[in-house]
Amino acid sequence: MLGKRFNRMAIGSVAGVMLMAAAACGGSGGGTTASEAPSAGASSEAPKGALKVGLAFDVGGRGDKSFNDAAYAGLEKAKTDLGADIKELSPAADGSNRGDLLRQLADAGYNPIIGVGFAYGDDIKKTAAEYPDIQFAVVDSASNGPNVTGLLFAEEQGSYLAGVAAASKTKADHLGFVGGVENDLIKKFQAGFVAGAKSVKPDIKVDIKYLSPDGDFKGFKDPASGKVAAEKMYQDGADIVYHASGDSGLGVFQAAAAAKKKAIGVDSDQRQTVKEADLQPVIMTSMLKRVDVGVFEFIKAFQGGAKGGTNVTYDLKVDGVGLSTTGGEIDDIKDKLDAAKKDIVDGKITVPSKP
Repeated sequence: MLGKRFNRMAIGSVAGVMLMAAAACGGSGGGTTASEAPSAGASSEAPKGALKVGLAFDVGGRGDKSFNDAAYAGLEKAKTDLGADIKELSPAADGSNRGDLLRQLADAGYNPIIGVGFAYGDDIKKTAAEYPDIQFAVVDSASNGPNVTGLLFAEEQGSYLAGVAAASKTKADHLGFVGGVENDLIKKFQAGFVAGAKSVKPDIKVDIKYLSPDGDFKGFKDPASGKVAAEKMYQDGADIVYHASGDSGLGVFQAAAAAKKKAIGVDSDQRQTVKEADLQPVIMTSMLKRVDVGVFEFIKAFQGGAKGGTNVTYDLKVDGVGLSTTGGEIDDIKDKLDAAKKDIVDGKITVPSKP
């Protein structure tokens, strides 16, 4: 079987930007921001044959109205704009078969293949070594092989803006943050949010609650627990709660609606993606993490002949993160948000990535 595998063998300012430094980067230690990466047109000639793109979702799968759905939007754009033949797979509830999904896509002839979520890091490393002629990308994890591209995001920067917005809008001077899993990635959301809020009101109170410990991914797909956590925050006096908890965010929105308070969504513009009409008005804004852009630009770069072995970071400089404006609830503080963004981009503000 192994022998068979060896034989078979990256929104405005980021639109049109290619993800990888292609021929310029030889090892997996390289890195670039999306704004610095060369265009696919500068790479070697396009891979031969039909473009077949495989994508393996994180736990919760398609339909989470957040992280996974953002990735699928990029995959679907590749189908529409690039003529790609696409296939997506979802892991078991505990994520134990991630490696099997990657190998299933590789054996079916898909190239490139994308793993959605940092938990794919080790499995991508192993699978990429088994299929050296296939290009892989992993969202939220660094490159760990010559045929692996790391798609990284400055979540703390977008979350800083969410904190500025929340602190500017709160009437109680009391906010909340609900994280899905207590790991280093989600702590970036917490750190940025708290820093942004305190930049506006240094004495503001921010309640913190994680739904599951590091390594236990059920916190990303447990709306009931998300609701309980947010209910407690609203009962204790918070009037705006920001979540970074995947599908569990639905429970946060339910709690906000019941308490007649506000919430901040994550990853996608959740005021648009949440179908329940009674929940949409409680979503003041969402911290946009443009996984859709990262996925699409990686595929487009591959089609242009780009190779892996590097990381690409989507930050505020290239609008890889930001805030949604659906509903107009933050329109009146646009100048304040723009000023904070400019200070981050210019290096006047360094946003912490750890609490």
